[in-house]
Amino acid sequence: MITDTLNMFQLTGQVAIVTGGSGVYGSHMCLGLCEAGATVVVGGHDGAACEETAAGLREKGFQAIGLGVDLSNEASIIDFIRQILTQCGRIDILVNAAISRYENRNLENITSDGWDATAQVNGRGTILITREVVKQMRQQGQGNIINVSSIVGVVAPRFPMYELDDLISGVEYTYNKFGMMGLTQWMAAYYGRYNIRVNCLSPGGNNLKGTKDEIRSEAVADEYLRQTPMGRFADERDLKGPVVFLASEASRYMTGQNLIIDGGYTIW
Repeated sequence: MITDTLNMFQLTGQVAIVTGGSGVYGSHMCLGLCEAGATVVVGGHDGAACEETAAGLREKGFQAIGLGVDLSNEASIIDFIRQILTQCGRIDILVNAAISRYENRNLENITSDGWDATAQVNGRGTILITREVVKQMRQQGQGNIINVSSIVGVVAPRFPMYELDDLISGVEYTYNKFGMMGLTQWMAAYYGRYNIRVNCLSPGGNNLKGTKDEIRSEAVADEYLRQTPMGRFADERDLKGPVVFLASEASRYMTGQNLIIDGGYTIW
């Protein structure tokens, strides 16, 4: 028996955009949204990779479209939304999962060109695609936006852990991921009157192939797991449920919030 509670998680008839949809996190969020019944637009800078991801979803019997979009280019963003509306007629869900790591440096080594290149996607691009989507959502009288942040948008990087292998968690990444939460709360406060909900999803570390030796540094992986109460990385199932929850009526009275999916990493 399918109960009302289970029906609240259904996304049948809805159109969802996932930027960065062919990426590590994005591809699994696309699958989760498809499994809940949505038509998913897989968006990203590599149009061929987006279509490959979408084709894989279609082979499973789901509705999916792969479209390239350059988030550093306003005209590309506008054309991307135009294509979606031409093909699908509406936009119900936007998942802002795209991220640029043009530079991954500490503050003293960051360059102005590197900072600007990163900001073109992570800052300006996120704002512009959300602006275009919100216009459509206001016309529809409803919508749902999910911004993807990170555990380093919740707590500062634990540098002694990274330094076990001379790694760095870049300053621009932390800046952008903390900014996602501020953007989420601003939009939730302003657009709630238009029946548009805005929430944030903050994942922890992942190792989607499942073994520590596929992480760049085994020493860093071991220390990360030691500091994570559940003692493991996120796998391919760990974001599907949360993104469907935030996208669906199951979270219908929730806006401006940050849902942290990190195996407990940020609780101590």
